[in-house]
Amino acid sequence: MVAIWRCPVGFPDRIERTVRVNRPVERVWDAVTTAEGLGAWFGDNAEIDLSVGGTAKLTWKSGDAAELRIERIEPRTVFGYTWHIHGLPDHDPRRTYVEFTLTPDGDGTVVTVVETGFAQLEPAEHRGAFDGNTQGWAHELDELAAYLRV
Repeated sequence: MVAIWRCPVGFPDRIERTVRVNRPVERVWDAVTTAEGLGAWFGDNAEIDLSVGGTAKLTWKSGDAAELRIERIEPRTVFGYTWHIHGLPDHDPRRTYVEFTLTPDGDGTVVTVVETGFAQLEPAEHRGAFDGNTQGWAHELDELAAYLRV
């Protein structure tokens, strides 16, 4: 597994991570777009309405929860959603956009995750959200790779 982090100079707005997994695109697509898949690596439980404008709801045993609003679907290629920004009050309408891109690579798949939208935050909000999600994506993509190895 190779991890690549890219961040523009200045006030970073973008988190990007790329991993290669030894599974076909169809298997990876199921891991990122089905309740069974998301509930196995991204949360402890998941529900999803896989349609543009639909939602996915993730819950964890800790009591944490997240709701994703699905914005883009290109079957077996791109899955994009917006979600609440970590550290902001629940009623705050600002969201970031997360996009998974799947690219066939021999007998495996290259998974690229990009999250944008952090530049809309004030410096104090930005630090917590950007740093938290940078660490979060490192952990979550490792979880995805481990789930797909099974």
